[in-house]
Amino acid sequence: MTNPGKELLFLALGGSGEIGMNANLYGCDGKWIMADLGVTFGSHDYPGIDIVMPDLEFIEDRKKDLLGIVLTHGHEDHIGAIPYLAADLGVPLYANRFTAGLIAHKLAEEGLEKEVEIKVVDIDASFRIGPFGIRLVPLAHSILEMSAVVIDTPYGRVFHTGDWKLDEEPILGQPATAAALTAIGDEGVDVLVCDSTNAFNAEASGSEGGLREGLTQAVGAAKGRVVVTTFASNAARLATLGAVAKATGRTLCVAGRSLDRILGVARSVGYLKDFPPTVDFDEAMRLPRDKLMVIATGGQGEPRAALARMASDGHQIKLEAGDTVVFSSKQIPGNEVAIGRIMNQLAAKDVLTVTEKQAHIHVSGHPGQPELAALYGWLRPKLVVPVHGEIRHMHEQARFALEQGVPDALIQENGDLVRLSPGPAKIIERVRSGRLILDGDVILPADGETINERRKLALNGQISVAVIFSDKRFVDSAVSYRGVPVEDERETFVDELREAAEQAATGPARDEEKLREAIRLGVRRVATNWTGKKPIVDVMLVDI
Repeated sequence: MTNPGKELLFLALGGSGEIGMNANLYGCDGKWIMADLGVTFGSHDYPGIDIVMPDLEFIEDRKKDLLGIVLTHGHEDHIGAIPYLAADLGVPLYANRFTAGLIAHKLAEEGLEKEVEIKVVDIDASFRIGPFGIRLVPLAHSILEMSAVVIDTPYGRVFHTGDWKLDEEPILGQPATAAALTAIGDEGVDVLVCDSTNAFNAEASGSEGGLREGLTQAVGAAKGRVVVTTFASNAARLATLGAVAKATGRTLCVAGRSLDRILGVARSVGYLKDFPPTVDFDEAMRLPRDKLMVIATGGQGEPRAALARMASDGHQIKLEAGDTVVFSSKQIPGNEVAIGRIMNQLAAKDVLTVTEKQAHIHVSGHPGQPELAALYGWLRPKLVVPVHGEIRHMHEQARFALEQGVPDALIQENGDLVRLSPGPAKIIERVRSGRLILDGDVILPADGETINERRKLALNGQISVAVIFSDKRFVDSAVSYRGVPVEDERETFVDELREAAEQAATGPARDEEKLREAIRLGVRRVATNWTGKKPIVDVMLVDI
């Protein structure tokens, strides 16, 4: 497949079969647009890696026909890859004011302000990008100015939700009403490409406005210092917490660079004007303990975030017995161990923790089944294509959509090229997709030699062997090792490794590469006999 013809194509390069790393392509009449360009975060599968990005090889090979990138909102899993990948694509970004502010900050940090063009559009704007008619539709989410994207083409209309929920009291912003969404449905929606994160949830996600009472009670009941941790990007939650601080008579302190950034960008575009003044860490520690409330990053157990440093006494804000930490957030799957580690550290200090399981202090930003059913009813799509979820989430949404009367649903994964029209929607080709990792300042394939070697090092350790020759005759050897599970009898272990190296080096004459391999195998065999592991063995031949 070279480029789309007289048809409407869809291709996810990230975000389908996983939660995070969203990158979606739409194609028609020889041209492409992209919706979102995000990251996901490293795990034990990627030792030493914090950021994982989609591999854009497919569209990089066709970038002369890519017209632009439309950003639905400013969460990292939707904009986080822009500083690393957008400049090479060479197309403008289309984003509303708040999202554009977050992107501009990221680009400035990387010195790319002049390399990437940002076109700031209104939250409910309509505009054209080549053959694509674009209309942004504001929806509620756990960040300001989330916009679904209605994509009009000669071959059909797509409603691409981005991340969304229904919220009768969103605190900040004005999401589209049921009447407005019904009007879009009246115009006709051929395809609904929809967030699947909470497809198993039988209940609606709940309103931001409904949290104030629970948060006020949790903070009001606290005797000492209070730390509230939440997702930094949720400016509506920050507004609520500012009101809670006022209501409970506490002075506010903010701990975390991402919180500072969100507050700054939100204020710059007209939000959070009533957020109370804050004090610095030194002044916070001089306040009576029952007069301080801290909003902190780190509710997902991030080891370098403010809360983790407080829990380990590595932060200027100190926590003591009788203080309280309120987790106004949900545990993201995969973060349970890291969060539990921090909670255990807090418990050891006799610090009380309050979570969403104990009080009404958090609501999700994604739709449960009642919200999905409502959207289906307003838009009346002919086809639902689930995205933004693991395979189980997407299959559940497809099942639920059919149950609710949607005529058709199609399951696709990253790399499945889908023809949405003309004719019945179907997967027509499997194209290359994958992941890239940011390793220090270098972008590498996630399945490349570097990360594979690092996994082997982490699992098995490493041995270095230097074998010294003079006139091609063995003289001596030296061995060192790291991460190989030998702690007792280390000298005996090294002696056996050296003996194996000498035996291989004094064997039948052979060329240099065969000699190096014989030494490597002989040394590794000894290590395996000792440990059951197969460490990486590096051999250096020295001729003196």
